[in-house]
Amino acid sequence: MKVKGIVVKALLALSIVSTSSYASECPNVLKFMKRKLNSQETVNLCEAYSGKTVLVVNTASYCGFTPQFEGLEALYNNYKDKGLVVLGFPSHDFNQEDDDEGKTAELCELTYGVKFPMFEPVSVKGDDADPMYRMLKKATGKSPSWNFNKYLIDSTGQTITHYSSMTKPTDKDFIADVEAMLNK
Repeated sequence: MKVKGIVVKALLALSIVSTSSYASECPNVLKFMKRKLNSQETVNLCEAYSGKTVLVVNTASYCGFTPQFEGLEALYNNYKDKGLVVLGFPSHDFNQEDDDEGKTAELCELTYGVKFPMFEPVSVKGDDADPMYRMLKKATGKSPSWNFNKYLIDSTGQTITHYSSMTKPTDKDFIADVEAMLNK
C-alpha cells in the first residue's frame, strides 16, 4: 500500500511539472482558445500549434485580396509537413466579410478549396481588437490596415514578422522568409 501511494504521488508531481513545463513552452501569442469557423468546436491553439511556424491571416470574403486564399492554401499544402500552419481569421473590420459564418465557410471551402484552419470572425484593429491581434500588434508595431495582413510567427513565438495585404502568399521574398523560419 505504501509503495502504491508513493507511485501515485510521484505521478502527480510529474504531471504538475509536465503541465507547467508545457505552459512555459507555449508562446504567449498562442495561449488562446478559438472557435472553428461555422462550428461550436473550439481549439486550444497551444495544444494544436505550439512548436510550429504559424502564419496568422485576417481574411474577408468580398475583398480584392480574397483570391489570396488560393496562394495561402498552396503555401499550407507545400509546407505543412515541414511545420507550417496557416490560421485564417475572418474579420468584418473593413466591411468586406459576410455576417453569415456559413457563407464564409462555403466560400473558403467550395470556391477556394481552403483546408487550412479557419476560425471565428474577430476584430483585428482598434479598441475592439481580439487579444491575440493586440499581441501581434504589440510585437510588430503594426495592426492590419486592410484584409489579408499576415503575421509570420516562428516556432518559439519569439520572432513575429508582419506583412501587408500587398504581400502575396506566392511572393518569392515572403516564401524565402517562411522557409527561413521553418529552418530555424
